[in-house]
Amino acid sequence: MEICGTMKKLIIEARVNEYAMRDENPNVPWSAQEIAHDAAEVAEAGASILHFHPRKLDGSPAHGYDDYSKVIAAIRNVSDLLVHPTLGQITIQGTESRVAHIPRLAADPRLKPELASLDLGSTNIDRYDATRKSFVTDEKSYINTTGTLIEFAKTFINCGVRPAVACWSAPFVRTLEPFFDMGLLPNPTWVVFVHTDNGVMGGHPPSPAGLRAFHDFLPKDRPVEWTVCSKPGNLFPTAAQAIQMGGHVSIGIGDNPYCELGSPTNAELVRRVAEIAKAYGREVATPQETRQILGMAPHFI
Repeated sequence: MEICGTMKKLIIEARVNEYAMRDENPNVPWSAQEIAHDAAEVAEAGASILHFHPRKLDGSPAHGYDDYSKVIAAIRNVSDLLVHPTLGQITIQGTESRVAHIPRLAADPRLKPELASLDLGSTNIDRYDATRKSFVTDEKSYINTTGTLIEFAKTFINCGVRPAVACWSAPFVRTLEPFFDMGLLPNPTWVVFVHTDNGVMGGHPPSPAGLRAFHDFLPKDRPVEWTVCSKPGNLFPTAAQAIQMGGHVSIGIGDNPYCELGSPTNAELVRRVAEIAKAYGREVATPQETRQILGMAPHFI
């Protein structure tokens, strides 16, 4: 473990909406305007990256180029946050369809995202209800073949967008090494450890053992900057552990409603993470400092 006083600054990523509905937390942003509102607030609270999923007015997934472009334009109007759009996870099928928006966005300097999701493997994300002793769903498989992942990685390279490499379990982390070996990942690579809880078994739990299971399999001689999220589950204990270990934190009401805190906003969660970092003597990175940590060019648009 590093000494806090010598640590690099903490990157906080706001995961503002995912595909969460509003039954548990009414503050989940759906529209471009709502996401932009949260962008301004989380930037002020200490976030430097914003991850989003475009949504329709009723909260259902939206996958069109215009859906992505409107959100990014709205974010850029109010902040200099690094932008990290989804590829649609399990809500859209087909390699070309999932990644089609990235090259189009990258062709416009005003809309080019800094990051795009690359989930380095496949997993089941059904939720188990222990009280009923049955799964709520039993066919929610998130499939990413190796061929699909190679195609995504090459697309990102060709259009100058960095991958946000999501790892749901140790096998995903082990797959980093061959992708580095094939020259498909940049130096450094942004790696997201996806913890899961509350009946979702697809990732390691947000616990000390769960984080160690991810961290122990990181390639030893490859440059990575790693972060933690919990989808779903309370991330705060693991966030504190990651902050002490030199990692970063990705959090938002898209991943988990945090009903135990009432109905918090994304900014309130980001602010709590910043306060934890301060308690450990670790400063929070600005967007420009985050670009520097991740080896990106400064942002002047």
